[in-house]
Amino acid sequence: MERRHSFELALPGASIGAVAGAMAGGLTLFAGAPTGLAAQAALALAAPLALFGGLFGVLVGHGVLRPGTFGPAGLYWMAAFPLSRLLQESVAGVGMNDGVLPFLAYQAMVGLGFAIGFVWLHERFMPYWLSHRAAVNPLAAELLAVYVRYATTLRAGKKGSRR
Repeated sequence: MERRHSFELALPGASIGAVAGAMAGGLTLFAGAPTGLAAQAALALAAPLALFGGLFGVLVGHGVLRPGTFGPAGLYWMAAFPLSRLLQESVAGVGMNDGVLPFLAYQAMVGLGFAIGFVWLHERFMPYWLSHRAAVNPLAAELLAVYVRYATTLRAGKKGSRR
């Protein structure tokens, strides 16, 4: 039962990662790549981003990462995004002209930007998903309570700053 509950926590992040990877991989069409290569690039990026996105949701659900904090999430994606891009390049890329290390360093910087968008979307979709799963998933109920406490703290802070 625990495995299914963790899997349910992974679904929002995995969905965000898969869609982001497919869209980014699909942009290779605009760069002039053939349709087959663009599809391969989209799948080669969507799969690892979905995996890492799902793992992100599980880590949040088990308390390793906290909702509302960007620092740990940024570090997570600074590692996960370059690995995803490296996999995409090894499957569908044309090679890395400057070598692997400069490629990974650049992708880590891009990964921080990816983290901003990912966390923003995850913070919007996850509570909605948890509210639907909380009745049958105790992990979802616990995490939903964390999100509610966080939202209550933010709201109280906003009201206090208006005085």
